[in-house]
Amino acid sequence: MTQPGITEHHVPVTRTARYYTRGPLAQAREVWFACHGYGQLAQYFLRRFDAVDDGTRLLVAPEALSRFYLADPAGSHANARIGATWMTREDRLREIDDYVGYLDAVYREVMAGGVPPAARVVALGFSQGVATACRWAVLGHARVDELVLWAGLVPPDLDLRLGAERLRNTRVRLVAGTADPSLPPGALEEERARLARHGIQSVALAFPGGHELDGDTLRRIAAG
Repeated sequence: MTQPGITEHHVPVTRTARYYTRGPLAQAREVWFACHGYGQLAQYFLRRFDAVDDGTRLLVAPEALSRFYLADPAGSHANARIGATWMTREDRLREIDDYVGYLDAVYREVMAGGVPPAARVVALGFSQGVATACRWAVLGHARVDELVLWAGLVPPDLDLRLGAERLRNTRVRLVAGTADPSLPPGALEEERARLARHGIQSVALAFPGGHELDGDTLRRIAAG
């Protein structure tokens, strides 16, 4: 809440964001837009997709707009690792608007760069990136053929009536490790039921593991 006598203002600015790609462009039959989790960087996140880098798909990893120093035991930032976050609770609605617009811009640039028009588009979110991918698929302007929500749930404030309209022709997958501490037992089935009540059909996919990407599961998703 703004303090008495203090007025909040907002001004749009132009800044430079970065994203990484891996795989073919002109020969791609699929384009995967992969949204990383909290505290990760896109370049290193993209390395987790070795299992599906088979020369048939273009992998795109946008990096969240806000970077920060991760904890350094020595108490100095000189050698501290750096991570990124899609948003915080502070001024969250504008941060959401900003990253949805940013992902739309990445999508336009990638798709205009020579990707075959028939290429399928997959949006995958991991952990914090799940909410990001969901909001982009529903609030953005990209064509998303498949939405993969890995180790996270649809944000509760997302309008699922609008989601049902936008995701009518989108395959939705809910993925999690059976030992993922961030999701309680039964969370995926409860989420499937919640989505179904709003007309959004989905499938759940579990694998033996924790809060991580899994190569065999990625290959299963890629195989359809």
